[in-house]
Amino acid sequence: MTLNQELVAEITREVVARLQAQMQAGSAAGPAAAEIRDGVFPTVDDAVKAAAASQLKVQRLSLEERGKAVSIIKRMCEQNANEWGRLELEESKIGRLDHKIDKLKIVKNVLGVEAMRSEIRGDASGVCMIEHAPWGVIGMVLPATHSIPTMASNAINVISAGNTAVFSPHPAAAGCATMALRAFNREIDRELGIPNMITIMANPSIKAAEEVFHHPGIALLCVTGGPFVVKAAAKSGKRVIAAGPGNPPVVVDETADLDHAAKSIIAGASFDNNLLCISEKEIFVVESVFDAFRAAMRKANAFELDAAAVERLSDAAFKFDGPGKGCGRAHLKRDLVGRDVAELAAAAGVRVPAGTDLLFGETKADHAFVVEEQMMPFVPIVRVPNVDAGIAASVIAEHGYRHTAIIHSQDMDNVTRMARAMNTTLFVHNGPCTAALGSDSPGYLSFSIATPTGEGVTTPMTFTRERQIVIGRGALRIV
Repeated sequence: MTLNQELVAEITREVVARLQAQMQAGSAAGPAAAEIRDGVFPTVDDAVKAAAASQLKVQRLSLEERGKAVSIIKRMCEQNANEWGRLELEESKIGRLDHKIDKLKIVKNVLGVEAMRSEIRGDASGVCMIEHAPWGVIGMVLPATHSIPTMASNAINVISAGNTAVFSPHPAAAGCATMALRAFNREIDRELGIPNMITIMANPSIKAAEEVFHHPGIALLCVTGGPFVVKAAAKSGKRVIAAGPGNPPVVVDETADLDHAAKSIIAGASFDNNLLCISEKEIFVVESVFDAFRAAMRKANAFELDAAAVERLSDAAFKFDGPGKGCGRAHLKRDLVGRDVAELAAAAGVRVPAGTDLLFGETKADHAFVVEEQMMPFVPIVRVPNVDAGIAASVIAEHGYRHTAIIHSQDMDNVTRMARAMNTTLFVHNGPCTAALGSDSPGYLSFSIATPTGEGVTTPMTFTRERQIVIGRGALRIV
């Protein structure tokens, strides 16, 4: 066993023992018992000050040296994917183990120092250099859906750009985030002699996140989560890079390869039990191929619920303000979010074969499952008379989040019309949603997709400030 593996094993054993002790004691204190070291601090102020001290050193590192820190994070995610994926699932209790593991293994695809660039231009009047400088200490909020991968992805981006970060994890996945952060810090400090490139507070909470938002030592905020945390960060007065909600629609037109469309939709919508913000959430299918598409879905290992089963699942998944369902007056419960297909099927009053990847069923366009971002392995399918009606319905269902939209079609005119109508950050043609982030495609990966604020899939350049350096002709010596 290498030194790195020994350190990780030690940290993992420590965190597992701590979490087990808390569960046995019935404690609600979360990760408060974590030892204060390796980037873990008792208060937000301590975490910010430690990150600020380290940032002065990080910004002076060469890109090659920053790349060493990035390589450590990528390597450790891949080496520990099985164990860390299991810990995250055990703590958060949402998603699928195989996909939790996959999320950690693909961290290696996040852009690092190779994305950094400078520009130079000149003429007879002088020379202008445009550098991309660090902001300093960045405050970063993590979601419960993929806590360690998002932290690792963001750390790669910010360190590559010469920043450091203070993380505020979701309380439902704070223990595993703390464990991984400590492991990263130990190895980076051992290799580069700089501690606390990324820090965290020992008692993550909503109050602690608010402190991060307003702390004077935080130069920039990056928030990955729901609309409420995005709004809270926006009130800070700081610049916010916001990875907000999504409700990605899919259109299947009469020219689509239906077998390929079904396989792609199932692969994307079932990934980690539909927790991804880019996952297919509702499908609008042209009526002339509607029944054939249903058959293709069943053939590709999705299970179709009848109308009564869909309504039973709806009752289990949503609370309704008024009488009736399907009018948009719905509030998502948390009981079934990220749960396995078998649990959803039980709630719908049906049994499904073992290994079923996804549930689907027909609904109207105004059904709660269409209107709300439900984050569970069920997708509603809606009949539309033609592709234009499907595109129009998609615009409504997506709510102007401008996040992700998908079309399956062989007609490029239809594809172009939808792309322009949706104007989303991510747009996928004839593939699963995961293709948008570099899975079997030329895209690139990040677990923070800044849709409300427009930065898109984040890279190291997202976390830089443009600095223009002008050298006048008088300062140049012509030889």
